[in-house]
Amino acid sequence: MSLKEKLMEDLKASMKNKDKVRKNVVTMIRAAVKQSEVDNRVELEDEDVLSIIMKQVKQRKDSIEDFKAGGRDDLVALTEEEISILTEYLPPQLGAEELEEIVVQAIKDTNAQSKKDMGKIMGKVMPIIKGRADGKQVNQIVMKYFG
Repeated sequence: MSLKEKLMEDLKASMKNKDKVRKNVVTMIRAAVKQSEVDNRVELEDEDVLSIIMKQVKQRKDSIEDFKAGGRDDLVALTEEEISILTEYLPPQLGAEELEEIVVQAIKDTNAQSKKDMGKIMGKVMPIIKGRADGKQVNQIVMKYFG
């Protein structure tokens, strides 16, 4: 079953179960997928749908910071619930040790010497970890070695 088919099934199930938050999240993902397909006049594959979901997770993580700063704990809780729903569609996330091993190997492979080589390192790491870790985590690990 493709990711788009799974989203449709989950939408139907959430409507039957009257799970409003899940229905809203799935509807939002499907709308973003449809918008991308219309804009680019292509049928999106699972990998492209994953990219859209990762982007949605990142946006929500950024929003949580703003909500916390504004003292909106109700929105923080809702957004965290949305993130947990979104991550159900992503592949299993990498552990800190696994991610660090991948980054260290990329540093060796690219002969990176300083922060200036960040682009080379990120270019090597991101295709490997696609959907399984956040670029911000990779950045923090690189900074640990070159910061």
